[in-house]
Formats: sequence, C-alpha cells, structure tokens
Amino acid sequence: MKKVFGIFIAGFLLYACSGGTKENNANTTANSDAVSATDNSANPSYDPKRGEGKFTKVDIGATLDATMADAGKKVYDVKCSACHKLTTEKLVGPGWSGVTSRHAPEWIMNFVTNTDAMIDKDPAAQAQLEICLVRMPNQNLSDDDARHLLEFMRKNDGVK
Repeated sequence: MKKVFGIFIAGFLLYACSGGTKENNANTTANSDAVSATDNSANPSYDPKRGEGKFTKVDIGATLDATMADAGKKVYDVKCSACHKLTTEKLVGPGWSGVTSRHAPEWIMNFVTNTDAMIDKDPAAQAQLEICLVRMPNQNLSDDDARHLLEFMRKNDGVK
C-alpha cells in the first residue's frame, strides 16, 4: 500500500510541475524594456555564467521592484512551490535561498524559460540534476513571468 501511495505522490508531483497554459505567453510584451533578448545565433559560444537561451542581459535595479516580486510570488505559488522551498532545504528540486547570489540574472532567466536546453548543456544545471535526480520540467513561463520570478527570488534573498 505504501508503494502505491508513493507512486501516486510522485505522479502528482510530476503532473503539478509539468503544467502550463498558453495564456501566460499572451502577456509577454509588458516590461520588455527591462529584459534584453537576442537570437541564439547572435551568441554562438556557450557562456556558463549566462547559460543557454535568449537572455544576454537582464537589467535589475539596486532595489526591489515590489510589484514584480508580488507577481513572481503568484507564479511561484502556482508553478514552483510543489518542488522548491524558499529555504536551502531540498524538496524535489533545490531550495531557492541564495540562488540569486549563486547565478547571474541571465542564467536564471534562461534556465526557467529554456529548461531542457540548459539541463542538457549547462554544467551547473547538470550538477543539480545529479543531486536532485529529477529533471525539472519546462514550465512554459513567459518572459514576463520569468522576470517576475527573478524579482521574487531577489526578495527571497533579502533584496529590499
């Protein structure tokens, strides 16, 4: 009975982490001035500090944008909290505490929007996969959702 329950919980977690709706992509034009994205062909060499993806430069302020952080909290609650805690404790995936000091904003934005390619190519993402043993599913986040999530991560790391 315990095995059946364990399989059910694992299936539920995979399902919860894999969902995404296309309506999130409809809101991709707002705040586009805060994010610079370029075509992958513009940067043929791999940069482990930036990761694999379209974000080459993410402008963040010295202080927190509370509106963006609040929007990021909503994204976290729906798409991330089933697998990630806000502490250093690992749940399914690693805890988020300190993530903004371990990775550049561009790396985080590329990872949350281009998860499969990052896991396939990035040494830091591969190292996390070896620890967590579960491949993070693509959450189909829009660029704005990713930027809001980054701001929420900054808030979680103490940026005021």
